[in-house]
Amino acid sequence: MNAIGLDIGTTTICAAAADVNTGELLESVTVQNNCEINGASFERCQNPLKILEICVSALNKLIEKYSPVCSIGITGQMHGVIYLDSLGNPLSPLYTWQDASADEECESGITYAEKLSKITGYKMASGFGCSTYFVHSQKGCVPQGTAKICTVHDYVAMKLTGRSTPVMHTSDAASFGLFDADKLQFDSAAITRAGLDCCVFPEIAADARILGNYKEIPVCIAIGDNQASFIGSVRDTDSSVLVNIGTGSQMSFMTRNTAEVESTELRPCHEKEFIRVGSALCGGRAFAALESFIRQTANLCGGNLENAYSFIDEYLNTNQSPANPLDVSTAFVGTRENPTLRGHVKNIGLDNFTPGHLIYGVLDAISGELYNMYSPCPDKAHSCVVGSGNGLRKNHALQKIISEMFGMPLLIPAHKEEAAYGAMLYSLTACGIYPDLKAAQSLIKYL
Repeated sequence: MNAIGLDIGTTTICAAAADVNTGELLESVTVQNNCEINGASFERCQNPLKILEICVSALNKLIEKYSPVCSIGITGQMHGVIYLDSLGNPLSPLYTWQDASADEECESGITYAEKLSKITGYKMASGFGCSTYFVHSQKGCVPQGTAKICTVHDYVAMKLTGRSTPVMHTSDAASFGLFDADKLQFDSAAITRAGLDCCVFPEIAADARILGNYKEIPVCIAIGDNQASFIGSVRDTDSSVLVNIGTGSQMSFMTRNTAEVESTELRPCHEKEFIRVGSALCGGRAFAALESFIRQTANLCGGNLENAYSFIDEYLNTNQSPANPLDVSTAFVGTRENPTLRGHVKNIGLDNFTPGHLIYGVLDAISGELYNMYSPCPDKAHSCVVGSGNGLRKNHALQKIISEMFGMPLLIPAHKEEAAYGAMLYSLTACGIYPDLKAAQSLIKYL
């Protein structure tokens, strides 16, 4: 018997099939998410209809090859929002988590996100579903006939099961903002103060549940990709902190301590359990910017270099971290709290103004940004780091730096598609193949 997990990412869409008895990843299908739609300069939009087509195609391929399939789990990019009509059809593009509408100035010296924060008392940021909705409400451009709003993976789960209204897991509801973590519900009073319509917010569920069937296969409620990646990477949630480095980067760990820590946020995971998360906007993009800089420099000197990653890898494999390091910050696109913040390179001298110092400086900065979010947490008590995401999995030097920075051994999951795998594990809980989430996570193996 097999199960399938579907991960609807910002740049790729992945479907993965696994054996439910051994946990072995049988096959994964990854397709480029080339569904961008041009909008205003501050908007980041994708076509939900095209995304649905890609998801259906990937699922059908695996279902045909690996039947019988006992369940389908779904996850995807958090924060983003789609407007739906009463039949569940999209009235808008997907405004992704990268959408910067709420960073635009709405009044003298104040952005939409800042205004929404002042009105509601919640810390809101650009890219949050409620922030984007607030911008559209303030501008009077919420699509006429809007009945519900949801994430892209809520939309796909709804369409696969033939529903006309979405059901949103608390993992995604919290990513929208204006969410009461104690009650595990949207804060209707705050929503009303912001001038938004409570009726368009979807039904919320905190548990693993089956929404319906696709080709007679039970489909689990969709969950946020951060939570899915955590579930699909961490076998022992009590002893492990997860570091994920992809397009962005995150550190996260399970907790029951709901105390606020400035560098982190609490995100619902499953029922009444939370994960404490610290997020950096750049992460892997900082390393990509480094590659671009080195490639452009080489070409400026008469080269014809199409990809500098192999040269960076060769340097890292043959050179240790140099003495007198550079002081680098990789906040190249700011932070959620301060989007105008920018990175820096300091401590430059005649002896460390070298490509090698810059390479290691960027890696140290990527690691340090995450550790600086972890270190103030009062509930940290872990003995190992689990590393996930291609930005970390493919970079052995970064793995070593992360391990040294956190002072713990680092483990890498044997399967590569952690979020899709986590969604698959969650679906096994929903359909009763495993009695609880911990039992399902026992399938995880490390390299």
